[in-house]
Amino acid sequence: MQDTSNIFEQGQVLLIDKPLEWTSFDVVRKIRNMIKIKKVGHAGTLDPLATGLLILCTGKFTKRINEYMAQEKEYTGHFTLGATTPTYDLESEPVNFRDYSMITQEQLHAAARQFTGEIMQVPPIHSAIKKDGKRVYELARRGEHVELEARKITIHTFEVRIDALPVVSFRVVCSTGTYIRSLAHDLGQALGCGAYLSSLCRTRIGHFTLDQSLTMEKAAEYIRNTLQ
Repeated sequence: MQDTSNIFEQGQVLLIDKPLEWTSFDVVRKIRNMIKIKKVGHAGTLDPLATGLLILCTGKFTKRINEYMAQEKEYTGHFTLGATTPTYDLESEPVNFRDYSMITQEQLHAAARQFTGEIMQVPPIHSAIKKDGKRVYELARRGEHVELEARKITIHTFEVRIDALPVVSFRVVCSTGTYIRSLAHDLGQALGCGAYLSSLCRTRIGHFTLDQSLTMEKAAEYIRNTLQ
């Protein structure tokens, strides 16, 4: 029988719809175990509470990871107004509750315009960025003071719409390096009532779209059929 595992060693791009509460590495580990080669990597982390498009590269195609990571990304999801969280999302409990009832659609659009175009953004301290050789989220969890420098990013599109207060839906098209959690937090600061990211889905990376992706079940089926 032909050794079709070589197909994955020669290189494949797998588009995966990452399940909720899975880490990006959970997906890599699962696929790695299925195709039985070590060279599998992903082109851009999604947090456990995010879903959506995750690009996996196998074998020789792992050389393309940086190329895919550099491409424009699109996200949809929801912000919740009227509170903040230490992690800027629902990985931690909401605090600092404030009145949001006066927020209008016009105010929301005006605030979003402040964060459209080329801007400077400070990443969340609860992130995997390294400072002095350590992951900053590890320092933050220990209660150590963490200060991160702002980074230049580009928000090409920032659409926001009140669904039913305090929930706001959004669509963002942005450059690599953008933290949607930070965007949620910064928008809440601009509105004066606070906000955090309550759901997130990555819908596009470059020309790859979520509707081209496979669930983990479909990916497993594809791999089984390929290896037969």
